[in-house]
Amino acid sequence: MTFSIITCTYNAASTLAYTLESVRRQTWDDVEHIIIDGVSSDETTDMIARYQQEEQRHKVTVICEPDRGLYDAMNKGLSLATGDYLVFINAGDGLHSDHTLADIAAQTGHRKCGVIYGDTTIIDSEGNSVGLRRLRPPKELSWKSFADGMLVCHQAFFANTDIAKRTPYDLKYRLSADVDWCIRVMKEAEREHLPLHNTGEILCNYLEGGMSVQNHRTSLLERFNIMRRHYGLLTTIYKHITFLFR
Repeated sequence: MTFSIITCTYNAASTLAYTLESVRRQTWDDVEHIIIDGVSSDETTDMIARYQQEEQRHKVTVICEPDRGLYDAMNKGLSLATGDYLVFINAGDGLHSDHTLADIAAQTGHRKCGVIYGDTTIIDSEGNSVGLRRLRPPKELSWKSFADGMLVCHQAFFANTDIAKRTPYDLKYRLSADVDWCIRVMKEAEREHLPLHNTGEILCNYLEGGMSVQNHRTSLLERFNIMRRHYGLLTTIYKHITFLFR
């Protein structure tokens, strides 16, 4: 099994080292690390260059050029991915343990899945755990599950690369295109009769206070429109009422 890990950066020198080390320490050898940088003006590009030069075990591909925002950079990463499965681990985030990828490979073997998913630990700026993510992955996941919110963190959502490459991020969404993308990937998996495999394990460490948290109101509006697109207006309104009481 091969994995493509995609990391998008822009002026991320304060958080990138944690992410690079997380990938470097993986015991699974069949990994390509694709780094898309939006022409950072801090030390980010120097850090990436050293990492690319020093990393001997995993393939490292670097693109440094202007982009139209995070999701445009993610689409560039999608276009370059060659692994069986891909995951986005951006600056500040990391794989949960040194053997996360090895554990996934051992669980799934040669079984072809649409998505492989798991749980998420929230970490602070020092890399310390502050607990599990509030929204937890269901035992059985489907595209309809996200009507109850983004139950699987983007960084714990390993997508079948063939499906992912046919399902680029919709750039009309500035903050929540990842929610829409995950739903569309799961819909494609269902159409191809591919299972969504729950590892039952913590797969990623997610740095609290991401972009959507910093732009909370706009993000909520985008998510409402995404849910309406996939689940219909009445269901979306009903679900948002239930969100007030959970």
